[in-house]
Amino acid sequence: MTQAQELQPPQHQNPSGSKTPDTQYPVENLLRQRWSPLAFSDQAVETEKLCSVLEAASWAASSFNEQPWSFIIATKDNPTEFERLLNCLAQGNQEWAKNAPVLMLSVAKLYFERNGVENRHAFHDVGAAVANLAIQATALGLFIHQMAGFDVAKAREAYNIAEGYEPVAAIALGYIGDPKTLSERLVQRELAPRTRKPLEKFVFSGGWNQVSPLVIGQD
Repeated sequence: MTQAQELQPPQHQNPSGSKTPDTQYPVENLLRQRWSPLAFSDQAVETEKLCSVLEAASWAASSFNEQPWSFIIATKDNPTEFERLLNCLAQGNQEWAKNAPVLMLSVAKLYFERNGVENRHAFHDVGAAVANLAIQATALGLFIHQMAGFDVAKAREAYNIAEGYEPVAAIALGYIGDPKTLSERLVQRELAPRTRKPLEKFVFSGGWNQVSPLVIGQD
């Protein structure tokens, strides 16, 4: 089997049903197909695919090409390391994230390597890297769920994260699972339709909160 064949997404139905939304304007299918499940399969993620999504993250744009992102990774192949990262999550996230085969922690470098000045774009750039990661994952039949709910101080201590670096988000990654494995409360979240604000709520021209004529009255 070639490397390209190994990286093909599996042909299986999404147990959670279709979550691909209708959009107001045409959008690339991978962007429409990306969503953040709570139910993950216990199927292991192939090393080649995991490296592929990380490679995609590395090609995000960043201020002065500083690439201020790092990723701490734990897989169920190493239960001790997996438990260490899992224990950094908020209890409510541990409930479902424990089923994912891969957990990650994104970390931002807060200063420019080139001159030591504060990089106020660091979080933006880490987010851009994870967006790349998410879309590459989607292309490979994988899903990610990013979490704000984790203990920053605990993560910093658990991984001895140096001064000048800041944990940004926790990430669960894996294949889609069966929502029947979730509690009733979480099943409702899992099956709820996806929604987004209309463009006129956030596209402005001429001044703050002045809706751009580009999006007024557009069907």
